[in-house]
Amino acid sequence: MGYEPQADFGTPESRSSEQVSLTIDGRSVTVPAGTSVMRAAVQSGGSIPRLCATDSVKAFGSCRLCLVEIDGMRGTPASCTTPVAPGMHVRTQTPRLEKLRRGVMELYISDHPLDCLTCSANNDCELQDAAAQVGLRDVRFGYEGANHLAAPADASNPYFDFDPSKCIACSRCVRACDEVQGTLALTIDGRGFASKVSAGSASDDFLGSECVSCGACVQACPTATLQEKAVKEIGKPERSVITTCAYCGVGCTFRAEMRGEQLVRMVPWKDGKANRGHSCVKGRFAWGYANHADRITTPMIRERIDQPWREASWEEALAHAASELKRIGAKYGRNALGGITSSRCTNEETFLVQKLVRTGFGTNNVDTCARVCHSPTGYGLKQTFGTSAGTQDFDSVEHSDVILVIGANPTDGHPVFASRMKKRLREGGRLIVIDPRRIDLVRSPHIEAAHHLPLRPGTNVAVLTAMAHVIVAEGLADEGFVRERCDFDEYRHWADFVADERHSPETLAPVTGVDPQDLRAAARLFATGGNGAIYYGLGVTEHSQGSSTVMAIANLAMATGNIGRAGVGVNPLRGQNNVQGACDMGSFPHELSGYRHVSDAATRALFEAEWGTPIDPEPGLRIPNMLDAAVDGTFKAIYIQGEDILQSDPNTRHVAAGLAAMECVIVHDLFLNETANYAHIFLPGSTFLEKDGTFTNAERRIQLVRKVMEPLNGYADWEVTQELARAMGLDWNYSHPAEVMDEIARLTPTFAGVSHARLDVEGSLQWPVNEAAPHGTPIMHVDGFVRGRGKFVVTEYVPTDERTGPRFPLLLTTGRILSQYNVGAQTRRTANVVWHEEDRLEIHPSDAENRGVVTGDWVRLASRAGETTLRALVTDRVAPGVVYTTFHHPDTQANVITTDNSDWATNCPEYKVTAVQVTPSNGPSEWQRDYALQASRARQVAP
Repeated sequence: MGYEPQADFGTPESRSSEQVSLTIDGRSVTVPAGTSVMRAAVQSGGSIPRLCATDSVKAFGSCRLCLVEIDGMRGTPASCTTPVAPGMHVRTQTPRLEKLRRGVMELYISDHPLDCLTCSANNDCELQDAAAQVGLRDVRFGYEGANHLAAPADASNPYFDFDPSKCIACSRCVRACDEVQGTLALTIDGRGFASKVSAGSASDDFLGSECVSCGACVQACPTATLQEKAVKEIGKPERSVITTCAYCGVGCTFRAEMRGEQLVRMVPWKDGKANRGHSCVKGRFAWGYANHADRITTPMIRERIDQPWREASWEEALAHAASELKRIGAKYGRNALGGITSSRCTNEETFLVQKLVRTGFGTNNVDTCARVCHSPTGYGLKQTFGTSAGTQDFDSVEHSDVILVIGANPTDGHPVFASRMKKRLREGGRLIVIDPRRIDLVRSPHIEAAHHLPLRPGTNVAVLTAMAHVIVAEGLADEGFVRERCDFDEYRHWADFVADERHSPETLAPVTGVDPQDLRAAARLFATGGNGAIYYGLGVTEHSQGSSTVMAIANLAMATGNIGRAGVGVNPLRGQNNVQGACDMGSFPHELSGYRHVSDAATRALFEAEWGTPIDPEPGLRIPNMLDAAVDGTFKAIYIQGEDILQSDPNTRHVAAGLAAMECVIVHDLFLNETANYAHIFLPGSTFLEKDGTFTNAERRIQLVRKVMEPLNGYADWEVTQELARAMGLDWNYSHPAEVMDEIARLTPTFAGVSHARLDVEGSLQWPVNEAAPHGTPIMHVDGFVRGRGKFVVTEYVPTDERTGPRFPLLLTTGRILSQYNVGAQTRRTANVVWHEEDRLEIHPSDAENRGVVTGDWVRLASRAGETTLRALVTDRVAPGVVYTTFHHPDTQANVITTDNSDWATNCPEYKVTAVQVTPSNGPSEWQRDYALQASRARQVAP
């Protein structure tokens, strides 16, 4: 599409079902009650000059440009703050209004630089447009008086500049920060002529402030006051493409605005149903990795991992890869081969990788990082509800009265959704946080959790069972809902279990570390506070009892009747952009697409008829099983697309040993990542900007990813997989990912009604999309559970095998930070490192004092599995006895600490509970130095 600014109706849309008819400039107009006169005029084809008004924030009425005349109303009211009324007669253009508007505009221009022709916002400036609209030709007041033209600019933020000399004090940036983002980092300081936008910090610059660089202020600014640096460097965009963000599981829709083949900026799309026109620092600004110097665009091969890489043509690299896979399969058997799909790639690409493994390799040895993070979600929700996904759309949170967040940190991991959550809390929603750490949602501007239950890591099941105890014992369960929708005999069995006194908050307090009275109050609030919604993340699933915790959450939702309508539900917040899709597409060794077990003969027959190849009825190996088998000498080759298992998977030493034992490791990625240290063949990958396809976000929303630019490596990832399949002798002839989606739809009941053509028209669809739900399913289980009746499952608390003791007295838990993403391969290659240049260990002041540690000190972090060093950050965010770190930087190698413990049902690693000791250190450990040396040698490329 060409470059056209997104339509701006001046004020937000009214959601009223009542209609109001009025007349504007002689035109009959009918709009929803509550609509502003300004919006009604714009919707009917008119235009009213404005500066302080934009439809992403509430009307403000300060600029005095949008004045109108209304019959029967005194004066000239602002159209942005005046709601429509039945029979109203409005005039937007009269000599009186023209005179008033020109006078107002003269005042603005008298204190504004007259550099339009050289300004980077030339022809993309609302002030410039408004001046033309009111017919301004001169300024009677002159330019010699006091002004702000010499105000110094603030270039501290790496992505945008703030030039106060061009500021018109319209407050749009301040209101966007308050209303859209919810950070409240900006304010208008001073009064009258002295009014100015302030970042509110001592230095009064954006970088040093509480600004989270979401870009809402830049988006809202009507002038060049707040503007992306890239626009100044490259110029105004000339075309745009709508696509989907490739970071977290929110799935924000963006306009990629281009100049030639250069990406100028990513602008959140107002019609995006997941983000509603908002963004975070990663999606909005952190796309520079696509052109980073580290990116590999030419295939490379080597015989041994101690040799330097040699560049090769695509033909040679693919032929060599196919030859090695066929050689190893013939020598050791098909089960010596396997593959790993990516949660960062599209549905179509993921589907093709698992298809290649099953039809080309002849094995079910396929796995994905989605199992390493959220497989307990799939297992637990399928057992209780009948589907392996969350129940709600993101809009649902607007109807929640009580929000329970457990094991998730939305403001850092899913910031755009967190902003919507914070908005609901500011409107009166109540919040319960269950987390070992005091996350930002516990207390931030205008937000405070009603209850924070700082549980001991590893005791999620005990806490949830104690909450259920209170609800059942005090008669707070919704037995009417249970009788109607669930198996009541199973409910009674579960209720008897949780009601036992051994599950009371008081009895379990020594286990959980949670104050019994706080827990009781939280349980009562959730059961009686109205619509109750549960949102959870990896702090639930990445435990030895991850599946049990998911089922305990489902039990709680069913017992309180919080399923099947807006404002309620069980909602996993997926960590990566296509975790949901990777699961949906059959990336597991035991399941084909749509979560159907490979042992089911009817399912296999469907796929065998489509693919013309028999499918093994026995499940294959998961990633840890592949690595175990490699160490044992029976697993010899692996194809890894878009995952860095050496940095992301637990027990780094074991992962390295498994990779080193293989004869052929094929890495298909953007960069020589940590796993590539052990690779024999490197196939360059493509970014989300260089491909077509779809992602499926955390709310089951399937959205198009559209190619913005040509792949720097020559091929989109799906094409690389297809060429590898052809080199292995498979007759694959897809010409576009749309054809792959058509195949997915034929084989996957929940995707039966999905096609690229339909997504192009409708924007997005939420599965299931089929004959029973032709328009998709925003909310699941409305009239009944997919499995029939909801199933209550008794979830006995079983302590993790990972115990503290004299040698390892502390518990380590891990998480993410706002500016970085997963293993950091993308975000570390952007300016986001200015906020997080290294992983740090959070430690409570009492634990730090006992060890003689202060903030900034190097500390040794040791567990039963290994040790590393990093710098300490002393903070009371964590409780005594608990330490916390992120895993974004390979220099830290946080997963050398984590163990092989895993979830009992799915093998999801127990990242969140590791017994450790912390002691002072002088710097990087010997292991880190050895690792850095090995990595440096492994990345050498022959001249």
